[in-house]
Amino acid sequence: MVTGLVLVRLMAGKEKQALQKIKETKGVSHVSAVFGRWDLVLDMETEDLPSLSNTVVHNIRAIPGILSTESLITTAI
Repeated sequence: MVTGLVLVRLMAGKEKQALQKIKETKGVSHVSAVFGRWDLVLDMETEDLPSLSNTVVHNIRAIPGILSTESLITTAI
């Protein structure tokens, strides 16, 4: 199991539509709205790193209203 955080910047006026699609995306376990440089933080859980990468690149970034993302792979400490 691979977990990560995906930081998302949204396009003004498209937030609700993008949020709904994000919540429907397989691998997204939790969504938090935040203030600052980013608009959302997504908690991700996938089987492996290629699956997480594929979900972000081909599913999340393809959602209308998403301007940019930054992925942070988590590790145990």
